[in-house]
Amino acid sequence: MRPSRRRAVYPGVGLRSRLLFFSQFRFSWNMRLSPRRTVESDLVAQNILSDHIRSLIGTHLLDVPSSNQHTVKPWFNGKLDFSPDVKDFASQGFPLIGGRLDYLMDRPVAALVYGRRQHVINVFTWPADPALIAESHYSRNGYNAIHWSHGSMTFWAVSDIAPTELVQFRNLYEK
Repeated sequence: MRPSRRRAVYPGVGLRSRLLFFSQFRFSWNMRLSPRRTVESDLVAQNILSDHIRSLIGTHLLDVPSSNQHTVKPWFNGKLDFSPDVKDFASQGFPLIGGRLDYLMDRPVAALVYGRRQHVINVFTWPADPALIAESHYSRNGYNAIHWSHGSMTFWAVSDIAPTELVQFRNLYEK
C-alpha cells in the first residue's frame, strides 16, 4: 500500500511564496527587461546611475556651463579621443546646460547636461561598444536611465523625470 500524499494545509502557499519572491526581486532593482541585457550592461547602468547621483550631490555638475552647443562641443577638444554630438533642444523643453568630463568604466566620457523644468538630465556618451548596442531601460530609486546607440556612438541618458519624457528626449537626440 502506498502512502497517500498529504495536501498542504494552506493551498497555494507555494504559488504565493514564488510570487512574493519574484515581486521582491523585481522591486529590488525595478528594472524592465530588455531582450539583449547582459551582466556588463547592468554594471554600466549601475555606474551611470551612481555617476548621475554623484554629479547632483557634489559641486561637479558642470566643467563648461553654457547653453551654446558651439561652446560646449569645442571644450571637449583634446580632452577626449572622440567628438561628442552636442545638441540643444531648448525649443522642445530640454535646454542644454553645459557639459563635463567624466570617467566611467575605465575610460573618459563626455557628460552632457540638459534640463527639463527643474530636473537635470545627464547624457553620457562615448564610442559605441558592439556588446551594448541594444536599447535598454533601467529604473532605480526614482531615477530612470535609457541606453541607445546612434551612428558610431553610445548614449546613456539618466534623470528623475518620467520614463516617457526620457524616451521623448532620446527621440529628439536621434533625429
